[in-house]
Formats: sequence, C-alpha cells, structure tokens
Amino acid sequence: MKVLVISNYAPAVHQVRPEAEMIIGLKERGVDMEVMTPASCWYAKRMEDHGIHIYDCLPRGKFDRQAIRFIRRALKDGRHDILHAFNSPAIATGIWASMGLPVKVVTYRGQTGNVSRYNPGWYLTHLSPRVDKIICVADAVHQDLLRHVFDPDKPITVYKGHDLAWYEGAQPVNLEDYGVPSDAFVVGVVANQRPRKGLSVLIESARFLPVDANIRFLLIGRGTDSEDVAKRIAATPAPEKFHTFGIRDDVLSFVASCDATVLPALRREGLPKTVIESMALGVAPIVTATGGSAELIVDGKSGLVVPPGDAGAIAKAIETLYEDRERTAEMGRLAKQRLATHFRLEDSIEQTLAVYRSVLQ
Repeated sequence: MKVLVISNYAPAVHQVRPEAEMIIGLKERGVDMEVMTPASCWYAKRMEDHGIHIYDCLPRGKFDRQAIRFIRRALKDGRHDILHAFNSPAIATGIWASMGLPVKVVTYRGQTGNVSRYNPGWYLTHLSPRVDKIICVADAVHQDLLRHVFDPDKPITVYKGHDLAWYEGAQPVNLEDYGVPSDAFVVGVVANQRPRKGLSVLIESARFLPVDANIRFLLIGRGTDSEDVAKRIAATPAPEKFHTFGIRDDVLSFVASCDATVLPALRREGLPKTVIESMALGVAPIVTATGGSAELIVDGKSGLVVPPGDAGAIAKAIETLYEDRERTAEMGRLAKQRLATHFRLEDSIEQTLAVYRSVLQ
C-alpha cells in the first residue's frame, strides 16, 4: 500500500502535530507513506528520519495550476494507491491532479459547519464524486457532513489520537511574576480573537460571578491583547481580574499553571486542541456543546459542558469549580486519564489504516 499525503506541516520549529505523528506511525506499520509539504518545516525533517519521502510543495489555492501539475506528476511516477489530503487547497488540487488516475482519494474534515450542497465550491473538495472517504475528526463533524453528502457511507469518524508524553515538558510558570495572586483560582482561556471562539461571552460571564470571588482569568492567543478585548474587559465589574498575553510560545506552561480552562466557542469546532492540551496537563476543562468538544469529556466527571453563548452558564460552571478545589483537581486527573484511554495515537493509526484498506477493497 502506497499513500501520498498532502498537508502543511509548517512552522519550521517543533510543534506537536498529531496527524503528522500518525503518518509516522503508519510508516512504522509498513505503509509506504510519502508526504507533500514544505521541506523547510520541522516535521519534514522528522518524517525523512523515519524513511518518509518528502515532496517540497504546498498548494496555494484550489486552482494552483503549478501545484496540480506537480501532484499529478508525483501520482503518475509514484503509482500511489491512495491520496490523503488534509486541507482545502490540498483537497482541491489533489482532486484535479487525480482525474483519470486509479488512485483513491481520502479527505480530512476537522470542524463542523460551513458546508452546503448548494454551494458549487464544495464540489471541488469534500462533495466531489472523486472523493472515496472523508475522515472526520469527531462524531459531531461526521453527523454534520451527513446532512450534505450524497453517499452516507463516505464520512467516518477517526478521533485525532494523542500521547501524554508530548506534554511532559510543560512546567508551570510562577503566575505571581505576572501579577496573579498566589491564592487565586486561575481560569485559562486559550483562543484566537474570532467571533466564533466566544471570547466576548467569556468576558461577559465575569458579570455573573461574585465580586469578592478570588478568580483570575488568563487570556492567551492572537488578539486577546487587542484594543477591542481591552474595552470589553474594562466594562466588567472587576477588570483587574483579567490578564491578557496575546500570542505566546509557552502556552502549555501557562495552561499547566491554571486550575481550570474554558473554551467558550459558539460554533464550528472539531476536536479542539486547547481542550486536549488542558486534559493532557490534568487541568479541568469547561467546554461548550458545539462540535466535538463535548465528546472529549464526560460531563460532570472529567469536565463540564455548558450551552454555547450562555455567559451565565459559563459563570456557574466556573463558580462550581471555584467552590470545590478538591473536586476540580479530581476532575483534571480524570480528564487526563480519559485522554490517555479514549484518544490514543495508536487507535488513530489503526483506524486510519482500516479506512485505507476499506477504500482499496
């Protein structure tokens, strides 16, 4: 079995990518894996060390003619059995390049929403009849696609597997150095400032918390230190309880320093990396019931699930954990245990291999 993967594994520095580790695992199980990605990225070098051939190419759009020609030549010369594409430009250019060739096409879908059979653009990617299988990162994504695909057998769920060893190097920071009292209950929020990530709802939730509660919020991610976020925080009853950091390279160390985390997403989630990181570090997660977030945890046991867009519900969940630190610590421990047992890298490798075999039968 020979597979050509098209994806973007930038940046050049080390950053764990579960799907990249899965590709290496498939190679170790005897699948002849080849990858098309920028040769300058860190994972290209790691893959080459494992005997995976790298094609230095990154499709820049759905109609990148140069990339289409490059991919088609690679498919012809390599005689690949399967083309596995991981993002929209990769899927579209891969489909164009595969026309008339005997290669099977597998795509990856990582979030819910924004799909429509009435939008012609989607027939260039997942809704193309050229696609043989769509690997969905969560059941929520799977169910969402079933409303749009014509063949209900095409989508299949394969959870993105993880390894707790990837997170062992994350050491908590001294939050007092950043103005956070040592006895505060710290809530971490890692999300880029986009409307669908719900940061405005999270900030609004502070209005529903007791004014004298010793709770602090750490906001980390692109745009969290923006003027818009600062204005929203200033309008809360206790703006001093918010600490904004913007983009940081040591996110895991800050998450490891928290008592709990919140992902207040409103829509279009898959299997959120930030929730997984919180679980891996033994930090109790609060998530909204959108996308696959609620699939990651057992509500009330290894985390708490609240309705999306409900600031009051987020506040209630935070207050619940704040009032019972012992339960919060136990919830974090169970979250880590659940990640280790239910979302394993080994399972992702075996299930993806099963998908490959099924399309070739």
